[in-house]
Amino acid sequence: YEVGWVKITIADNGPGMPVAVRDRLFEPFFTTKPIGRGTGLGLSISYQIVTDKHGGNLRCISALEQGTEFHIE
Repeated sequence: YEVGWVKITIADNGPGMPVAVRDRLFEPFFTTKPIGRGTGLGLSISYQIVTDKHGGNLRCISALEQGTEFHIE
C-alpha cells in the first residue's frame, strides 16, 4: 500500500455468494430481490463514489460457505 491510504474491511461468516452474483454486484440496477422490491443502485453508487470521485478501490471477495468480505481503500 502507498503511504496515506486507509483500508477498511467488512467481513461476515455467512453463506457467501455464487460467482454469478459476486461478479455483478457493482452493476447498476442489478439486484437479487424480486421485481419491484429493489432498485439495485446502492453498491453501484458506492463503487462510483469510492473509485471515480476519490480514486480508491472497492472490492468484494466471497465464496460459498466461506463468507464475504468488502475491501474499501
